[in-house]
Amino acid sequence: MRIVVQRSGPAKVEVEGQTVGQIDRGMVLLVGIGREDTISDAEYLADKVASLRIFEDDEGKLNRDIRESGGSVLSVSQFTLYGDARKGRRPSYAMAASPDEAKALYEAFNGLLAERGIHVETGVFRAMMNVHLVNDGPVTILLDSKRGF
Repeated sequence: MRIVVQRSGPAKVEVEGQTVGQIDRGMVLLVGIGREDTISDAEYLADKVASLRIFEDDEGKLNRDIRESGGSVLSVSQFTLYGDARKGRRPSYAMAASPDEAKALYEAFNGLLAERGIHVETGVFRAMMNVHLVNDGPVTILLDSKRGF
């Protein structure tokens, strides 16, 4: 699994002009599921997201996690994170999970975040979405369950 984490102020996802998910502040997660990913990858990354210290404490240091900061998560499925553009000009998505497998693991991941006490809003799986966010900082982190970061 691959996740682009963006610390965010207000953020929302629209589908066909309608807001389907929205947060005041926290993290926007662009979540990609690979064809070799399992529930272990989702658990690892749910723990990582929940404990990632990217929010400022009273001294302005990045010492608080999302729960300590009172933030929420806006999770957006993003199969294009598995695009391989090393050859030619059109990315290959051969390493992305099938839609059925990806949806199940994406929903499991979001459930794991909720089990960790994080309020989770989402987009709509496989829909064309417009994501609006204020990237706070900006703070942007790449997580990959297979590479250990």
